[in-house]
Amino acid sequence: MSGREKAVWTECDKTNFIKYTMKILLLVYLCVYVAWAQDLEFDNEEDDDLATPDSNGTAVDARGHRPLQRGRETFAGNRYAPPPVSGGSRYRGRPTPAPVGGRQIQEKVEQPEAGGCTHASEEMGVLCPTGCDLKTTLLKQERNVKRSINELKPQVNDLSRSSNTVFNYVNGISNSLRERQRVSNDNSRVVSQYTDRVEEQHAYIKEIVDTVFPSNIRVLQGVLDKIKLKIQKLEKAIQAQRDECKTPCKTKCPIPVVSGKECEDIFRRGGVDSQMYMIQPDAFYPPYKVFCDQASQNGGWLLIQNRLDGSVDFGRRWDEYRRGFGNIAFDSGKGHCATPGEYWLGNDRISQLTKMGPTEVLIEMEDWTGAKVHAQYNQFTVQSETSNYVLAVGGYSGNAGNCFLEGSLELFGENRTMTIHNGMMFSTYDRDNDNWTPGNPTKQCSKEDGGGWWYNRCHSANPNGRYYIGGAYTRQMAKHGTDDGVVWMNWKGSWYSLKAISMKIRPYFASR
Repeated sequence: MSGREKAVWTECDKTNFIKYTMKILLLVYLCVYVAWAQDLEFDNEEDDDLATPDSNGTAVDARGHRPLQRGRETFAGNRYAPPPVSGGSRYRGRPTPAPVGGRQIQEKVEQPEAGGCTHASEEMGVLCPTGCDLKTTLLKQERNVKRSINELKPQVNDLSRSSNTVFNYVNGISNSLRERQRVSNDNSRVVSQYTDRVEEQHAYIKEIVDTVFPSNIRVLQGVLDKIKLKIQKLEKAIQAQRDECKTPCKTKCPIPVVSGKECEDIFRRGGVDSQMYMIQPDAFYPPYKVFCDQASQNGGWLLIQNRLDGSVDFGRRWDEYRRGFGNIAFDSGKGHCATPGEYWLGNDRISQLTKMGPTEVLIEMEDWTGAKVHAQYNQFTVQSETSNYVLAVGGYSGNAGNCFLEGSLELFGENRTMTIHNGMMFSTYDRDNDNWTPGNPTKQCSKEDGGGWWYNRCHSANPNGRYYIGGAYTRQMAKHGTDDGVVWMNWKGSWYSLKAISMKIRPYFASR
């Protein structure tokens, strides 16, 4: 409320208050006047009763009650008193006794009335008024009082209406003030909350600007410096490659003239030396390089996997296992590549070769003492990528142990079943297809056992595992505490990593 509105309200309030006070005074005067008119004829008698002189002329205390001692006594009110006995008397009036002789009898003297409230004789004192006189007096007073009351009624009604108006106005002002006070309190509370939030945000922003930003800037500056160093190294490497490419490249491994669909076809066409050849199983696809073993078991073997020195990392992704990786062969100083390197031919190529017809596989192994064993399966097929390269083998022979079909002979029952590889899909660390909770990234055989393979839950053979020099290794040496070496459990157990292992395929013929 503005100052001007407050001043106007105060002036109206003063005017209404004066009117209200005058009407109250008139009402009080009316009540006093009525009381005085009713008690007019009895004031003298009541005053006489309160102080009546005794025979000695002294005043007598006419009070009959006992004042209560405040805080100690209480007044219980008057007790019930039965009404007095009424009805006719059992006796008649006593006869007048005869006068005693010698005593004079005083004659009764009648005193005339002088009219009004006094006797003619002063000795009789005051004569009390009769009932008729009282009624006449009261009727006269009643007419005067009624006239005064009728005159005051309109004023009283006006006073009542004005009082109601003032009350309603004051009540409305009070409600308005309370509502304004509530709104003001709510606004104050909201302002306080937003002030606290602003202060918190200001403190947070100040902390970020003062501490976090400088720290992040320092970190980013360090990262930028490292990137600059890497760029410089890359520039040096590019320059070195450019310098090397200035001179024309020379072929270290000349490709033999003879070629065919696979190594058996090359052997039959006269390629009887074990070395790198070009093959083209399908005329619709380009040829590619492979290493053909033309000496073992009458030759014709196509090398699809080879481990011999740990020079190639076999912990690869799905796409790399699909395409193939590694080194096919090296020049051993004879003018042609007669020494195979470490490589994986590629799942797409292996699947294509094994699906061309019946195929057998030869797995040759060597430990660190030079001892050699082999496992041979006259049935070997790898399905296409749509089935995740499912493995199917059969017809075991050899002296290394039948891991693919029987699992690990060190285990029994269900545990051995978990190590059988036949019928399994191919798995890599980024494509989990094993039987150990598929889809759970914390339970992947390929991630724990170091390579891509046809894992079950998990293996009895792990030709693509991690390469450990010396053979024996321990849980502490393993990355995840598992038997992740180049393992063939049915020959050397879980904790012996082989020196060399290779897988070779060729078409199967019953006449062999």
